Amino acid sequence: MMIDSTQIISMTEANQNFSKVARQCEKQGCVVIFKNNKPKYVLMDVDAMEVKLPATDENLDAAAKKELERAQWL
Repeated sequence: MMIDSTQIISMTEANQNFSKVARQCEKQGCVVIFKNNKPKYVLMDVDAMEVKLPATDENLDAAAKKELERAQWL
């Protein structure tokens, strides 16, 4: 997994200052939250996903998986 170092946020910072983390996510498209020095969570701006949401849950799951693969999160 490739992670841009400017997108890394600690769990402590995310807990203490979520609004700052959300603003950074809006600016960069996503942030990766580390817990115990390992990537644990991804916060992503929905507009940055560039996915048109399909009508069915099955199609939604497939589109989400495709977008995650495109973003190299899998």
